[in-house]
Amino acid sequence: MCTGGDVTDDDVIAVGGGPITVVAVHGIQGTRGAWLPLARQLADRCTFILPNLPGRGLAKAPASEDDCTLDAYARELGRTITRHVDGPFVLAGWSMGVSVALAYLSQVRTTAAWPLPAELLLVSGTPYLDAVAWFPPSSPDALLEAIATREQRLGLREAADHRTVAWTWNAIRRTDQRGELAHITTPARVIHGSEDADCPLTHGAMLADGVPRAEFHVLQGAGHSVLTERTEDIAAYLRKHWPAPAAAHGTRTYPRETA
Repeated sequence: MCTGGDVTDDDVIAVGGGPITVVAVHGIQGTRGAWLPLARQLADRCTFILPNLPGRGLAKAPASEDDCTLDAYARELGRTITRHVDGPFVLAGWSMGVSVALAYLSQVRTTAAWPLPAELLLVSGTPYLDAVAWFPPSSPDALLEAIATREQRLGLREAADHRTVAWTWNAIRRTDQRGELAHITTPARVIHGSEDADCPLTHGAMLADGVPRAEFHVLQGAGHSVLTERTEDIAAYLRKHWPAPAAAHGTRTYPRETA
């Protein structure tokens, strides 16, 4: 059982005590809670570092739409990694978290401000947000209603502030990151559900085909919420490919999940 620690101002916790460090980013409407089932399944193998992006959980709310761009979220991710990781790590993203991870890699490539991950884990994502329709074009009130409906459809037990989600969608929905994929030198594991209606399977294939050192793992019959729908299948796949190292990676001090 993980113990101790007050939540920090950026709302970061660690789950598990294994030697493989995984920094995992949630989706547009979720929180770090989306990763908790998998983190608990792999607690003996991994230590998951789970931040909440602004406007999620107890993390500080964004001041404006300018704080909700992929680049702004990537900078938040960079600060989290700088503060809480010291050594090799896996960078993981689910849904919009994949887009944030790609933005982080782009910033590292152009500015070298933060460390490169040893590996990527890209789940239910897309490099082409401009080609998905998570929310239809609509008035501000209708968008908030659509956000509430999608939150229920995805079964999010802990969800982001609706205004933050609206600002985020307006800021990111025209994004095309396909041109960045060829520059990624980090090996990647792309996991995608065959029945994903939010990021159809072709988007997972775009990621796997575009990243030079990517492996594509399709979960037949799974939808967008594979982290909770198929937790055991993902954990089994990762255990096969992430053998426990002999020595733990170094990490800095951070709060741990409380029961």
